[in-house]
Amino acid sequence: MAQTDSDSFLSVRTDRGRSYGIYFEQDFAKLPAVLEENCAISQRKICVVTDSQVEKLYLEPVEKALEGNCAKLCHFSFPAGEPSKTLDTVRKLYEFLILEHFERRDLLIALGGGVVGDLTGFAAATYLRGVDFVQVPTTLLAQVDSSIGGKTGVDFDSYKNMVGAFHQPSLVYMNASVLSTLSEEQFACGMGEVLKHGLIRSDSYYTWVIEHLFEIAERDPDTLKQLVLESCKIKRSVVEKDPTEKGERALLNFGHTIGHAIEKVKSPELLHGQCVALGCVAAAYISFRRGLLTTEEFYEIRDMNVGFDLMFTVDGIDAEEILRLTKSDKKMDKGAVKFVLLKKIGKAFIDTTVTDEEILDAIRFITYTEEND
Repeated sequence: MAQTDSDSFLSVRTDRGRSYGIYFEQDFAKLPAVLEENCAISQRKICVVTDSQVEKLYLEPVEKALEGNCAKLCHFSFPAGEPSKTLDTVRKLYEFLILEHFERRDLLIALGGGVVGDLTGFAAATYLRGVDFVQVPTTLLAQVDSSIGGKTGVDFDSYKNMVGAFHQPSLVYMNASVLSTLSEEQFACGMGEVLKHGLIRSDSYYTWVIEHLFEIAERDPDTLKQLVLESCKIKRSVVEKDPTEKGERALLNFGHTIGHAIEKVKSPELLHGQCVALGCVAAAYISFRRGLLTTEEFYEIRDMNVGFDLMFTVDGIDAEEILRLTKSDKKMDKGAVKFVLLKKIGKAFIDTTVTDEEILDAIRFITYTEEND
């Protein structure tokens, strides 16, 4: 019998008539049972894919939990960070899986943040024309966003996520306790995606997040569980309607058009979530200048970045260069920049009429000067 939604489980429908579960737990103890129930791991080889940072924190407890519960257990680790999210790392993973004799019936586990999840999912989508994989996200950003929905991929040269595939996970296993070990910077990056979910889909959720700013900053376990659960519900509601981004799913790209361009010139100084948060302010600014947001609404959006340890200005960027980079983004539509704007807080829409002048104006607004310090 299929499980029903609860405060510890969500079911996500896919476009192929199946569904997978998101499990909300406090440790890794139930991981073997969940995997056996959903993936019948006792007769399968498992490769845990992780990065050098997560390996030190969580590989041992995960391997200890899985030991003896599968046919064979091994792991593949690569250097942490966005620079490793490349086809070369995928090639090394392919080679490792071949040498370990992984077959189509075997299983990959992505243990880590967005880079690990995206890269492992892409490898799973393409190795032997597709093998199963499981998401075990260890960052707030991955838990609320990137682990759900089956978007996988790697960067190509300086072009972010230019090579990828849609490949749904067999399940997502959330261990809430890992959030306590995140750096302030990594936690803030996840909050950028949380705020985005409220801005594009739910004004009541956005208000709830702001009202619980103190508890979130203190990383209160009950508050964080509710935060992750509600964000996952929003992400699910979007990806179920548009699993392969033919339309509405593009709303999740709010802040990403300018954000990705900033990331190209500021990485590794700035992380993905920080750049997206800046992009959200820029997109909200365009919405404000078009008369869609009130002055109070816009400045609340801007100032909430500060409330959750995110920036709303950035130095060391050239507006013309950022504009040029937005036009090399994969989100272009028939030669036009595809922007996500806000009709109001909680209501986003896709627009292809944003002009170069509007984009430049928004970039200059978020460019650091003493005036907007």
